Amino acid sequence: MNRILVVGPSWVGDMIMAQSLFKTLIQQRPECRISVLAPSWSEPVLARMPEVTSSIAMPVGHGRLEIAQRWRLSGTLKSQFDQAIVLPGSFKSALIPWFAGVKRRTGFIGEQRYGLLNDYRKLDQGALPYSVQRFVALGHESDQPPIPLDQIPWPVLEIESDRRHQICSQFGLNHQTPIIALCPGAEYGPAKQWPPDYFAEVARHQLGLNRQVMILGSEKDQAAANLICGIANDCTDLTGKTSLGDAIDLMSAATHVVTNDSGLMHVAAAVGCHVVAIYGSSSDAFTPPLTNTADRLYLDLPCRPCFQRHCPLGHLDCLHKLEAAQVIEVLNK
Repeated sequence: MNRILVVGPSWVGDMIMAQSLFKTLIQQRPECRISVLAPSWSEPVLARMPEVTSSIAMPVGHGRLEIAQRWRLSGTLKSQFDQAIVLPGSFKSALIPWFAGVKRRTGFIGEQRYGLLNDYRKLDQGALPYSVQRFVALGHESDQPPIPLDQIPWPVLEIESDRRHQICSQFGLNHQTPIIALCPGAEYGPAKQWPPDYFAEVARHQLGLNRQVMILGSEKDQAAANLICGIANDCTDLTGKTSLGDAIDLMSAATHVVTNDSGLMHVAAAVGCHVVAIYGSSSDAFTPPLTNTADRLYLDLPCRPCFQRHCPLGHLDCLHKLEAAQVIEVLNK
């Protein structure tokens, strides 16, 4: 059983964590060939994972059913795979392996996927508290005991050193001076986004120590970046100006990364940075940065973690009461 199709997740952070599954599969079956069916944005990430043989672009947008398109794609996949591992828990994510007639179809039951999956597992959240543990568990037989977090092979993304040097030069970043990366965005929603003016306070402090500060993120993060630069105006704002592949290389040039619980947090961990991870509505007990060089900051409030996109109480105390001085103290260590 060497030809494996993995139906990948739709979020950057989850795709980074999925590399732990790929590593597990290679450890168990060194001759296996792994193909990942995932949104096209993930191709630059998968290209940095040597365990992945090929990527297949999912033609259907996140959250959309579009059975006809799934059926057409499945026709091109027939007889190509011995096993499919479905990481998302939705009903529709299991359709393509079923349409394609993949003999063994592995995944958690999720949205009542009996039949679509024939190697289905019941998710024991107590035994598998971490998201990455759940991914890795699907690479083992169902009777395998849970793998402790510190025994899981953590993600490590390959870096294109020449490209990193080129991009740093393009944006005026000097390799000889420490670079601090700020990641003020979080695709999930405002309840995971530390206030931009707090990021700005951290930036101003780091600039005062003659360090460089770059801001990474997508176009959606440009408003936050503008606010940060308005307060700490010597920052290098790269939000919306780089591809995901370039952002990976740029991140690897940073010595420290201050970030929300986001996809870029997992990128930072996977390229070897010291990560200062800020948690609001989410929890490091579910999606920690998978690195030994991380500080995880959060407040012990009775209302968190709520895992909501927007604060249900309307005050965002979990973020607003976590002051910039706490992050600066960690960086000063």
